[in-house]
Amino acid sequence: MATLLRGADLVAAPWKNGGGLTREIAAFPHAAGLDAFVWRVSIADVAQAGAFSRFAGIDRTLVLLAGAGMLLDEEQGATHALTQPLDIARFAGETAIDARLVDGATRDFNLMVRRGAATGELELWRSKGDAEGVSSRVLSADVVLLFCAAGSLDVTLGDTAPVTLGMDDTLRIDAPEALTCKLSGKGALLAIRLQYL
Repeated sequence: MATLLRGADLVAAPWKNGGGLTREIAAFPHAAGLDAFVWRVSIADVAQAGAFSRFAGIDRTLVLLAGAGMLLDEEQGATHALTQPLDIARFAGETAIDARLVDGATRDFNLMVRRGAATGELELWRSKGDAEGVSSRVLSADVVLLFCAAGSLDVTLGDTAPVTLGMDDTLRIDAPEALTCKLSGKGALLAIRLQYL
């Protein structure tokens, strides 16, 4: 039901347009190419300004993990500002976007979902690490991914033993049905719920 994916085990590969590096965390179907996935989550290192890869029919969600940030300029004039850690931008994958770096390289989390095949929701969960810091949520989806974006968190699913997530670690839970999830520790988690259509 649950699979731990360690950030240290992720393998770097070139972007679709060759302008940077990406580390795939998980995708469906497993090992699907960039033109065949239903959903994909990854970490990207952005070292220079330039055009984003375009993915027709894909809904994208981007979260700033590290660095001073970037500004994503859409061809139609809108700008998505990611200038604070864990800022979130959502946009269509076919949109022409140029990225401007605020002050040097950044690292970001990327959720891509194929429109009409699945839906994906991303939420930011924080745990303060104090005595009152244990929070509880109920998970229901086809797939839930819990990505540790900052700090270190203990995740307890139902009545199982806690799993410790460090930075860039992900806990993948397949087909949770009203599964209780408790968080403790100090950090931030990106919670992704994926539903097939």
